Amino acid sequence: MSLLNTIRTALGGITANKLRAALTMLGIIIGVASVIAMLALGNGARAAVESSFRSLGSDSVQITARQELKQGEFVPVGKISSYEDGLRMPGAVDPVDSVEMAVHGSGKVRYGRTTLDVGLAGTTAEVLATMDWSKDKPLTADAFLAQGRMFTPAEVLAGSMVCVLGHKTALDLFQGDDPLGQTVWINRQRCLVIGILAELESTDPEERYRNDPNEAFYLPISTAIKNLYEDEPSVTITARVKDESRMDEAKTMIAAYLRKRHNIAPTVNDEGEEVYEDDFNLTTRKDILGAQQEAVRTFSLLLAAMAAVSLMVGGIGIMNVMLVSVTERTREIGVRMAVGARSRDVVFQFLLEAMLLSAVGGIFGIATGILTIPLAATLNQGLALLAPDSIPLAFGVALITGVLFGIYPAMRAARLDPIEALRYE
Repeated sequence: MSLLNTIRTALGGITANKLRAALTMLGIIIGVASVIAMLALGNGARAAVESSFRSLGSDSVQITARQELKQGEFVPVGKISSYEDGLRMPGAVDPVDSVEMAVHGSGKVRYGRTTLDVGLAGTTAEVLATMDWSKDKPLTADAFLAQGRMFTPAEVLAGSMVCVLGHKTALDLFQGDDPLGQTVWINRQRCLVIGILAELESTDPEERYRNDPNEAFYLPISTAIKNLYEDEPSVTITARVKDESRMDEAKTMIAAYLRKRHNIAPTVNDEGEEVYEDDFNLTTRKDILGAQQEAVRTFSLLLAAMAAVSLMVGGIGIMNVMLVSVTERTREIGVRMAVGARSRDVVFQFLLEAMLLSAVGGIFGIATGILTIPLAATLNQGLALLAPDSIPLAFGVALITGVLFGIYPAMRAARLDPIEALRYE
């Protein structure tokens, strides 16, 4: 038989019982749709992780005070990470190029008769500079400022009473007046407005409700510590490393520097090794992404297992239908073999039928998978991105499933004895 005649015969065998063929393809459809949805969820989760931590550059080490829960409150363990710790770090740790620091609190800001409760951020002058938010080029401070300027490193060291306002904070406080050069009162301290931020929008939809970037109020960190806190607060420190290849070395040296400043002595464990009970945490982008990506991989493996089970069920369905088809068409097989059909011709015909079932199921499964991505996104906080390579991958897996589960029925048909097959009723 020619290839065209073989295909026509295979299609005739499948369409002889349309309902049975449709039910057989259902398992393949679910399996292929699961593969596409699984890869979309995995891609969405990875993109979300990278987006969440892209402000922490690949050349940064973030230092925070370690805390523990006592009587329902988180309190620092040992000494806090102080402003002095960060100020002296570039000179004491060779791989560190510069340090950015921040403290956060709240207070009352007054201008004329208008008073606002705002979240205050005491920062270094580089808080808006070269934030690695884009792979193409970094955003600079000028991209964030609508008017005026950011405070300078000299003003930070001097503890100058200057401030930069968020877009909404400026509107609410000055009611349309020009804020630049005006004096506001912060917890009864006079402060000169030197800059206004451009209107910003958070890239994280949920973050918009927790922390509006337009309600910001920036002060030099030394000013905030001196005037807004009774006790010295714990400072979040971000160390910028000169060379990314020295990140591990930088972490080791930063840890040694902080242990010396905090008087942390080593203790010997049961194995005779020296261990440190640090009162600080060191975190890099690699650490965060590694932990998050591990969780994403576990999630993806679970979904892959579900997709594999669906495909296996679909494959078993194909095998079952093909075995039934071989039994129903035993006499037909005997006639063909009697008039000269070879065993490989019979194998090819039944394998082709199995592949056609899986191929059609794969096509419908691809369509179903693409259509279910929005539903999958709603179940995963809106995080699902279609991977273009998932379509040929899912279709290929469907075809392979058809071949693997169609081999046994095809071989069984080819091994039939022509004489016995012709006698079959």
